[in-house]
Amino acid sequence: MEWIGVFRHPSLLALLVLPAALLLWTWRRSGRGVVLPLDESRIPHSRMAQFFLRCAESLPALALAVVIVILAGPQKWDVPRYKRALTNIEFCVDVSGSMTAQFGSGDRYTGAMDAINKFVDARKGDAFGLTFFGNNVLHWVPLTTDPSAVKCAPPFMHPRQLPFWFGGTEIGKALRACRKVLVEREEGDRMIVLVTDGYSSDLSGGADEEIARELIRDDITCYAINIGESQAPDEIVRITSMTGGEAFNPDDPRGLEHVFASIDKMQKTRMEKTTAEASDHFGPWTLVGLGLLAALLLAFFGLRYTPW
Repeated sequence: MEWIGVFRHPSLLALLVLPAALLLWTWRRSGRGVVLPLDESRIPHSRMAQFFLRCAESLPALALAVVIVILAGPQKWDVPRYKRALTNIEFCVDVSGSMTAQFGSGDRYTGAMDAINKFVDARKGDAFGLTFFGNNVLHWVPLTTDPSAVKCAPPFMHPRQLPFWFGGTEIGKALRACRKVLVEREEGDRMIVLVTDGYSSDLSGGADEEIARELIRDDITCYAINIGESQAPDEIVRITSMTGGEAFNPDDPRGLEHVFASIDKMQKTRMEKTTAEASDHFGPWTLVGLGLLAALLLAFFGLRYTPW
């Protein structure tokens, strides 16, 4: 039966010898003899009546056994469940001067951050990190499941407010920095979303393939969003394709939102089967105990030994 499982305090089950001994005594003892002032009288003997009487006398012992079982803490194994597998997503956003160029009704940086915030809302349950880069790299938001940290970042890291040493574009340095962040997380999948509009010289000379191999070794998928007027550089396309991602070229904010929706579909949520856990399960034993008490109460109305 499914409700007979494990016990929280199995040592208490040793006390079941008490109701077992009481039951043995009830059924093995000789019948009660009552002396009446009658000469040469014969008392009819009914085996059927004796059987039911002994059953009634067994009810307290059975009730005691149920109490001991309940005190031992009966448990059952829950059915294994599925939980959403965590995906660690590191946004790698270009904050060079060119990100202030016109893009829709705003600039490229604003359009990218608005799309990132909508993507974060759609991926509830994942961990997000935010890294800004130019010629230098700044990890602004560590990987966290709290999306508000990412949403609060745009006003502070707008390219117009940054010092001049963020002015260039070094994508290779940024990707390697993001890789170091992701490899520190042992749980969950790993993904980089690169948002840039420029060419990076530190990806030339075979550096792109070297970076791609590093990402592959650490099970990191890279997606790239090139929001410049030209197509994504071949080096970026090569990195994304080698790691199992893809490079996109949206030409307006609406297209940028579709890009993030496409990434969401491509990087589908993975479900993991959790191990079964034991939980308290007093219900069936309580019902059995109440049933025994009710039967004992009914037996007191007539099904019992009396000395008269």
